[in-house]
Amino acid sequence: MITGVRRFAFVAAALLAPGSLSADDADTRSEATVAITPRARPGRAPDALIPRSIRADVKVVLIPVTVNDLFDRPVAGLSKDDFHVFEDNVEQKIVYLSLEDAPASVGLIFDASGSMRNKIETSVAAVEQFFRTALPGDEFLLVRFSDKPVLLTGFTDDVNQISGWLHSTQPQGWTALHDAIYLGIQKMKRAKNGRRALLVLSDGGDNNSRYSASELRTLVREADVRIYSIGLLQGSRLLERISMETGGRMIRVHKLDELPDAVEKLSRDLRGQYLLGYYSSNVQNDGRYRKVQVQLNQPEAHASWRHGYYAPEQ
Repeated sequence: MITGVRRFAFVAAALLAPGSLSADDADTRSEATVAITPRARPGRAPDALIPRSIRADVKVVLIPVTVNDLFDRPVAGLSKDDFHVFEDNVEQKIVYLSLEDAPASVGLIFDASGSMRNKIETSVAAVEQFFRTALPGDEFLLVRFSDKPVLLTGFTDDVNQISGWLHSTQPQGWTALHDAIYLGIQKMKRAKNGRRALLVLSDGGDNNSRYSASELRTLVREADVRIYSIGLLQGSRLLERISMETGGRMIRVHKLDELPDAVEKLSRDLRGQYLLGYYSSNVQNDGRYRKVQVQLNQPEAHASWRHGYYAPEQ
């Protein structure tokens, strides 16, 4: 699964305890909108430290890929010869492959709209189940959304603090799903880990956002953030699409008792991934979007990856 040209993230929301916000978080709490910022130019090349997400620095492209079998279980033990990578329909030579489980920076985007009243307890338990898979070095942020998104805490390794906010959630209002994802991706720029994701937990589509679906897709395409999402009882086509395009995925939960299994699957996908590296045959630093495709020699396996990246600019 390509985790894409900039970084990846994960979404959920709730309420924190009074007095525990930093000055920065307190300012952000009142944010009703998110500014669109220009795409940053690439940083250093990955010789000294190989990042855990897709990016292009001069010539090197790194692509995180998730591989599952027909029973949705991770596939280990693959070699470079098991993969084929194409950039704009031109096959590339894979020069690097690893399978690693590294710390992650995860943005939790949590639906607190009125329709979540009968789902809050089960949803909070699912997030706490995800926390039990945390690794040393993991960090999390929390965005709650209803009529508008609110950043309740910036990155922290204190999962008990986040649980406190979640248990204090009082569902009400409409669903500003687009705005919540927008805010989450913007805040992911402060993540310290190369592996970045948003986990979105929601029971419906957007009905109260300032940002349109097209604006959200543009931001997601430019961000190096993998999006994983859970649709409770129903789902959003846009959410499903952007999850797939970023190398994540969406799972629809038809019954609340299916939620723990969905969280376990997404946690496995987030934690287990191959990192493929290649030198792009296109040496032009033109800043254009390049489409990427990954194929497997294993007919009984399925790969997920980010569908493209932006080349460096002159």
